[in-house]
Order: sequence, then C-alpha cells, then structure tokens
Amino acid sequence: MDKINQTFLLEFLLLGLSEYPKIEIVYFVVILSMYLVVLIGNGVLITASIFDSHLHSPMYFFLGNLSFLDICYTSSSVPSTLVSLISKKRNISFSGCAVQMFFGFAMGSTECLLLGMMAFDRYVAICNPLRYPVIMSKVVYILMASVSWLSGGINSIVQTSLAMRLPFCENNVINHFTCEILAVLKLACTDISLNIITMMVSNMAFLVLPLLVIVFSYMFILYTILRMNSATGRHKAFSTCSAHLTVVIIFYGTILFMYAKPKSQELHGENKLQASDKLISLFYGVVTPMLNPIIYSLRNKDVKAAVKYLLNQKPIQ
Repeated sequence: MDKINQTFLLEFLLLGLSEYPKIEIVYFVVILSMYLVVLIGNGVLITASIFDSHLHSPMYFFLGNLSFLDICYTSSSVPSTLVSLISKKRNISFSGCAVQMFFGFAMGSTECLLLGMMAFDRYVAICNPLRYPVIMSKVVYILMASVSWLSGGINSIVQTSLAMRLPFCENNVINHFTCEILAVLKLACTDISLNIITMMVSNMAFLVLPLLVIVFSYMFILYTILRMNSATGRHKAFSTCSAHLTVVIIFYGTILFMYAKPKSQELHGENKLQASDKLISLFYGVVTPMLNPIIYSLRNKDVKAAVKYLLNQKPIQ
C-alpha cells in the first residue's frame, strides 16, 4: 500500500477540458491569442513606464509592477495548459504542481496588496497633493511594492507547504486546468481543517484588508472631488482613478467569487468542479491580465500618449 501511495504522489493528472474534446482546439487558439495579448500589452506598459520620463511617478511604478506580475502569473500556468491541450499530455509532476501553485497564489496575493497600495497612492495625490512628494517619496513607494511582493511570497509559501504536505492516497486527478490550491485540497484523504483556517486568515489579510483600504481611499477621494470648484479639476481627478477602479472591480469580482465563499462543504463534498467555476477561474487567470493594459491605455491619457509614442518610434538604421 505504501508503494502505491508513493507512486501516485509522484505526479498529478489535470483534467482541464478533457470532458469536452471537440472544443479543446478552439480553447487552445483562444487561450494562445489572449496569452500573446497579455505578453505584448503588459510588456509595452512596462517598457513605457521605464523609458518615458513622464511616467516616472509612484502611480506608474505600481502599474509597471502590476504588469510584470500579470506576465508572471499567466506564464506560470498558461504554457502548461496549452501543451496539455495540443499534445494531450495532462500529467504534471508533484514538484511541478507545487511550483505552479506557489507562483499562482503568490501572484494573486501580491496583486491584492498592489491594488491597495495604488488606491492609497491616489488618495494621497488627490486629497493631500501638497504633501504628496513627501509622503510618496521614492524610498516609500519602492518599500511599499517590496512589502507587497515579499508578503505575497510568504503567504504562498505557507499555503503551498500546508497543501502539499497532505496525503492524497490514490487520488491524483485534479479537475482543473492547473494546480489551483482549492482543487488540490479536494484530493486530500485526511482532515484539512488547518488548511481551511489558514485560508480564511489569508482571505482576511490579502483580500478583505486591501479591499477596505481601497473602499475608504475612494470614499475620501470622492468627497474631495465633489468639493472641487473646477470642473476641469474634477474631470482630471476622475480620469486618474477610473482605470484603477475598473481593474479593481474586475479583479475583486472574480477573485472574491473564487476564494471568499465558504469552502468547507465543497471541499469535503463531490470532486466535480462545475463548468461555471472553471470559466471563472479562466477569467481571473487570463482575461483579467489581458484587460489590465487595455484599460489603462484607454482610460489614462498619460499612458495612452506614452504607448503611442513608443509604438511610433522608428528603429535606428
């Protein structure tokens, strides 16, 4: 029996869309197209934020971090998903699953904190403009971004370690596209109370608290904007916040659906993951990173101008 368990612990099998073989090629083309948009769109934003002096400010520094994070997040799972769709190779090693889970959870946790930091940056810029250069100095905003990355990484190490130490017995079939932590926890053949508790604590720290920062920041921002006498000033303030607010709504709308709902009954119930849950996971994993650069390019005139200038540059002969 020990030998059987050890064999099954060597790898997992990702079902993905195996129950719908006729649409796998369509899915492959769609995911590949969106992944290329993610790489190109976020790559252009990163390049613009580095080389355009007009974007050398805390807001665009955070935006560059967000774009880099989106590239890392999608690259941790999409290539393996594409390979499984085109080659029917659906197995993933135990260590490969752990690495994929770590990067996925780390990037998600970090993005929550970064969105909160960006909201605080907008609050200071609009509500305390005279003190903005002092409060959001270069040392401060680099430290804020570093704390976001470090905290997300530590959180992911804890969650991944607790998940991958569980005994899975003979059940190694993950009904998902990737080694998503909730799908993996369903395979455990032991008590997962500790995992549920740490997941709830993680939700509070990385979902609820940043969301509270965002909500209160925009409450003060809205109050300040409504008190402005200049219509031009109000429009400018709204335009600098609209892109970030749109990204927040899309991001939290999907991630709260995935992680903030009660999981105890679901984790101990059937293994079947409904198609709607898979589509939500897809939306969060690929569509959101694809939309981020599009939203910022369309709704922020500084980014739009920088991207346009960058794309119109002719190579040196």
